[in-house]
Amino acid sequence: MWPLEDVRSAAHLVGPLRQAIHAFKYQGLRALAVQLGQVLYDCWDAEPWPVDVIAPVPLHATRQRERGYNQSALLARELSRHTGLPVIEGVLLRKLPTLPQVGMNAAERSANVRGAFACQDDRLGGQQVLLIDDVLTTGATIRACADALLQGHASGVWGMTLAHD
Repeated sequence: MWPLEDVRSAAHLVGPLRQAIHAFKYQGLRALAVQLGQVLYDCWDAEPWPVDVIAPVPLHATRQRERGYNQSALLARELSRHTGLPVIEGVLLRKLPTLPQVGMNAAERSANVRGAFACQDDRLGGQQVLLIDDVLTTGATIRACADALLQGHASGVWGMTLAHD
């Protein structure tokens, strides 16, 4: 069963956007969050959803230390700046370190993230949550996060990404 109310991506993962997301995610170009956040907001503004809060897809603590930041959290903060919706971080956790999913098929991606996410408390209970990530490929990660949010008593989960593959 699909646990999300709806999922939307701002654009296809091609050309300059693909290059920008890669630089933002893997080359430490955090400043791109402002422009990429605007792309996300333009998508949001075209058809807003009835959500209460924004939650970024979390990184495992090890990966966040290696990268130095969570790109989804930076995007969520930029979207919040435009919409006024609060960002709630630290409730949805990536409790298991997962392998990078580049090159994995749908079944491998799903197995990779199964059980990886959990809510540490019920602060999102009763809330309509907008889940933010950078790229949607098969939907395995966003689906696993939505399952965890619903187990944490969120009343609904919507997903938005910068791009889809």
